[in-house]
Amino acid sequence: MTVDLLLGLQWGDEGKGKIVDVLTSKYDIIARFQGGPNAGHTLEFDGIKHVLRTIPSGIFHPNAQNIIGNGVVIDPVVFQKELEGLEKFQMDVKSKLLISRKAHLILPTHRLLDAASEASKGKAKIGSTLKGIGPTYMDKTGRNGLRVGDVEQSDFYEKYRALAEKHEAMIQFYDVNLQYNLGEMEEEFFKAIDVLKTLTFIDSEEHLNTALKQGKTILCEGAQGSLLDIDFGTYPFVTSSNTTAAGACTGLGIAPNRVKDVFGIFKAYTTRVGSGPFPTELFDETGQAMARIGNEFGSVTGRARRCGWLDLVALKYAIQVNGVTELYMMKGDVLSGFETLKICTAYQYNGEIISHFPYSIDNETLSPIYTEFKGWQADLTGMTSYDELPMELKEYIHFIEKEVEVPIRIVSVGPDRTQTILKP
Repeated sequence: MTVDLLLGLQWGDEGKGKIVDVLTSKYDIIARFQGGPNAGHTLEFDGIKHVLRTIPSGIFHPNAQNIIGNGVVIDPVVFQKELEGLEKFQMDVKSKLLISRKAHLILPTHRLLDAASEASKGKAKIGSTLKGIGPTYMDKTGRNGLRVGDVEQSDFYEKYRALAEKHEAMIQFYDVNLQYNLGEMEEEFFKAIDVLKTLTFIDSEEHLNTALKQGKTILCEGAQGSLLDIDFGTYPFVTSSNTTAAGACTGLGIAPNRVKDVFGIFKAYTTRVGSGPFPTELFDETGQAMARIGNEFGSVTGRARRCGWLDLVALKYAIQVNGVTELYMMKGDVLSGFETLKICTAYQYNGEIISHFPYSIDNETLSPIYTEFKGWQADLTGMTSYDELPMELKEYIHFIEKEVEVPIRIVSVGPDRTQTILKP
């Protein structure tokens, strides 16, 4: 029996979906443990690009069971569209997909609350994706939320109506000119609820622990990235859930002593979507080239990602918080062609040099200290073995391993599942 975790170590968008897809054949169960439909996991194979929002990234493998855990928040409307998008591939999704009764539901009014709250902040906005995720987690911790298991109860509509009316009163409080037709949104929502009810609901913590007793192997899939964790991220510019390793335990009901390996995924550079501090961000042609070559646009939102050099201070922090045992470096191919590369190894912070991640990384009080490397010119996308990689890239990888004291086991050289190099 094995429970392994797969996590993003930066501000999300590291390429978790691809790696879950690559690893799935080794596991019996793929379980998503937190986050909502603002997280797009992109998988590419057989010339087709797939974007998943709520469904675990193991769904394309015939023998893997996929579970949406209790820590996830589900928008039934988005979920229905996701199911419909998979229908053309003639997959038996419903037999392979199980949903925790304890997962919370995103209501139409949650999305409206999200929009009203963000609009009221003006220039201080957080950069919400406006998917209703923050308000849903607020209701969860405030003990007001509706869960998947509630749709099986006879009083579900009454519970919905009471919460929706409370939300509408809160929307008025924000005093913003928000135009909406709740009747239309609710019609779409309840049709999607009917679709949701055709799936199998489970008591996921019981299901997973029984599977472990039976000797099954489980890969826990996280969404977003560690620097967006509600506790350990760059607060308040974070998501509303625990994206770190601890979130897998609370998001699935698996005890910490069950976890074996923690796989941490990071890009060979750094990106961030939305607002918030970003010490190594580039505002020049180099940053623009990274974004263009790396196609750095959100798979769900389409938002442009901010780009910058790899930040080892932040990476070491994420490795420490998560107890990472193996590293997977993504998008090494994007850095091909740059004459000089840089890695941030320390911060100049309030007049002193520090190598740890401080309480605040506001750009006004902090600046990065860089180590420079010679770039490589070779096209990596057709390479299939570590021996083929240019010496400059190997030196780049070796430097990272030495600094963070964790081995890099996979180097990704393209978006397709076949463009994945195992490092000896």
